[in-house]
Amino acid sequence: MNTVIKTDFNFPGQKSVYKGKVRDVYNINDELLVMIATDRISAFDVVLPRGIPYKGQVLNQIASKFLDATADIVPNWKFATPDPMVTVGRYCKPFPVEMIIRGYLTGSSWRSYKKGAREICGVPIPDGMKEHQRFPEPIITPTTKAETGHDEDISKEEIIRQGMVSAEDYELLEKYTRELFARGTEMAEAKGLILVDTKYEFGKSNGKIYLIDEIHTPDSSRYFYLEGYEERQANGEPQKQLSKEFVREWLMSNGFQGQPGQQVPEMTDEFVQSVSERYIELYEKITGEPFQKADVTGVLQRVEKNIREYLKNR
Repeated sequence: MNTVIKTDFNFPGQKSVYKGKVRDVYNINDELLVMIATDRISAFDVVLPRGIPYKGQVLNQIASKFLDATADIVPNWKFATPDPMVTVGRYCKPFPVEMIIRGYLTGSSWRSYKKGAREICGVPIPDGMKEHQRFPEPIITPTTKAETGHDEDISKEEIIRQGMVSAEDYELLEKYTRELFARGTEMAEAKGLILVDTKYEFGKSNGKIYLIDEIHTPDSSRYFYLEGYEERQANGEPQKQLSKEFVREWLMSNGFQGQPGQQVPEMTDEFVQSVSERYIELYEKITGEPFQKADVTGVLQRVEKNIREYLKNR
């Protein structure tokens, strides 16, 4: 289906390549990062066997738009998007924490709350809340960035105590996180959406903090539909979500939750196509713009050519 599920490029000045679940990141001379949003898709910490057409383009272009729309709040790593699936930006040393901010009690925070937890990452949570209820104020619940396995919840105090981030830098990370979330919330509301929770990653270059990686994409964020939110909440009904949750639901309904010994169910052409259509729908809803499909004939060659031209001419 002309998808990019693997890259193996060798660019001038290339020092290393990091391959994540979804992104391939090329380090050029410790100066630039070339981030390719592939068409891989993961769920339950497992990369699924087939790529999703246009998924990389969707994620890259959403992130690019939100980086541009928030550059007045915090400087970010992006220099250019030389290809629909590629962002090139400043090489930064990442902080070893992810800044997760939650506006609503949902997902893993609700699961902990239901078991009796009344604080997450050292942040107290009031009694008597319902699933998907809005917090009085958004809460920041950082996690460690695990090299392997799962990220772990951690408190602000522990981050500073362990020297993962200095107290001074952490204050800035919190400030930026709140301001970015407020901007994302406004932009979502204008499109009839609620930005429920999201994560931000930051890094440093020459002593200055930059926003790095992706931002406000359906892979890093959860959205609800604004219309009908209050009614569904009042009636105890599930909220309408705009995220890749539907992929997890399909896997679970086919007996897969990433447990040892479980087999990924067969991804038929029809299923792969339906996931692609959902990602395109996500793009159009989040950005309010029609999605322009890039020409995917010889897509790997196109990606490599556009990156090489950018590196040669910058």
